[in-house]
Amino acid sequence: MKRTIIPGARTGRVRIPASKSQAHRLLICAALGEEKTEVVCDGISADIAATAKCLSALGAKIEEMETGFLVSPIKKVPEGRCDLYCGESGSTLRFLLPIVGALGAQAVFHREGRLPQRPLAPLDSVLKEHGMTLREDGDLLYCSGQLIGGNYTIAGNVSSQYISGLLMALPLLIRDSLLMVSGPLESAAYVAMTEDALQLSKLTIPKMGAMWAIPGQQRCHLPRRTVVEGDWSNTAFFLCMGALSKEGVTVEGLNLQSSQGDRGVLDVLRRFGAEVTEHGDAVTVRRGALHGVTIDAAPIPDLIPVLSVVASVAEGETRVENAYRLRLKESDRLKSTADLLRALGGQVEEKEDGLVITGVPALHGGAVETQNDHRLAMSAATAACAATGEITVDNDGCVAKSYPRFWEDFSSLKGEGL
Repeated sequence: MKRTIIPGARTGRVRIPASKSQAHRLLICAALGEEKTEVVCDGISADIAATAKCLSALGAKIEEMETGFLVSPIKKVPEGRCDLYCGESGSTLRFLLPIVGALGAQAVFHREGRLPQRPLAPLDSVLKEHGMTLREDGDLLYCSGQLIGGNYTIAGNVSSQYISGLLMALPLLIRDSLLMVSGPLESAAYVAMTEDALQLSKLTIPKMGAMWAIPGQQRCHLPRRTVVEGDWSNTAFFLCMGALSKEGVTVEGLNLQSSQGDRGVLDVLRRFGAEVTEHGDAVTVRRGALHGVTIDAAPIPDLIPVLSVVASVAEGETRVENAYRLRLKESDRLKSTADLLRALGGQVEEKEDGLVITGVPALHGGAVETQNDHRLAMSAATAACAATGEITVDNDGCVAKSYPRFWEDFSSLKGEGL
């Protein structure tokens, strides 16, 4: 549905929902365990629901409760074909693909949106080399065969999700495995999140440099009640709104020592010149004298759209570098972010693997085409905090992918000075 956003800086407090990234991992660990586990999850997005639905199709019993999920683990994979409806969730697909092989399941992934066009290489080749059969037919991905233990090598510069999926799958195999990452590892913090979840699950996965020695025949043992921490990726939108507000915005419900890579938003906002204060489980950000910076997108690709909004009204030039992977997201996020800024009066030059943004005193109103990309819609809301005219988004419902209550939380903020 189309939504019109009133311009002007916002101020207030927001309690952020559960981390989508951590919820995926903890649900998978719970389903691969031996005992029933309560996964406390404040807010269930479409992507989290997709992972829960796919795990149920693989034999877990997952009950949705007011506080999150009650997960009874997979005891036996159902006979015959398992239909796995992963929607547009790249995490669901890439995490579960090797797990399907580790379980020896016959499965079909049903993919939507741009997901069929997003890369699976080189993960697909690695899985085929170790016993799986994969076949694509339009939006469907057919999988069969039994993964076997052994030596696995995968490039680290395509998607950290490939490595995370293998880390969660290989302990299930009968034989021991060695997982080696070749080349630079991008988004290393997301792999660290997976390691944290496996450590919490009492799995043994010793690491030596860029290699993990993974004993087989392991099962997860999460605490019977496991709480998903707050989401730093979604926090970034409100903290960036704070950077555009003299009175500031506070986000609560955070783990300030989290391994989530998008906690890096704090460092970037400080470098922009915003005033950042950490206290307890909360962060407050207020506007300072904003100036341009250079942003390495490799460790924080999901933050680039909203950080680009801040850059658009920061004095001087901001350069976004190492951002080619943004072209493979729910939209081509380099192009769609540049289009968003231009539509609102920003000055931006699109490069092959980045953006060059020159700050203007304020954005004006305009119409934003979200391309069904949740992060574009939420970035448009952030842009309204630096705009002088109304902003319309063509599809406000796309935020359900990661943050279903976003518009409710955004509306809870008040206009600055009111």
